[in-house]
Amino acid sequence: MDDCIFCKIARGEMGTDFLYEDADVVAFADIDPQAPVHVLIVPRSHKRDITEVSPELLEKLFHAGNILAGKLELDHFRYVVNTGKDAGQTVFHVHIHLLGGRTFQWPPG
Repeated sequence: MDDCIFCKIARGEMGTDFLYEDADVVAFADIDPQAPVHVLIVPRSHKRDITEVSPELLEKLFHAGNILAGKLELDHFRYVVNTGKDAGQTVFHVHIHLLGGRTFQWPPG
């Protein structure tokens, strides 16, 4: 999608520093971090939300997260996927939040 901010980032149009990238996935720091480590893991292809993601792509997204967790030396971390406005999704291009570097509570809110 031409107007999707995450599509633009994934295409390299925004000058974003990637913490991880391969043919299908990019990852970068969140601009509004909710933890000391807050990375967004995004497919290069536009998918509105997690319901549009194939099992193969889902595996690649979480694999990228696991690689990053190791690279960032996170012993404890959380993955978050918001689906839909009422769940907190604000950018409608599926993305996984990798959060770490602090203690988390449950339920989150």
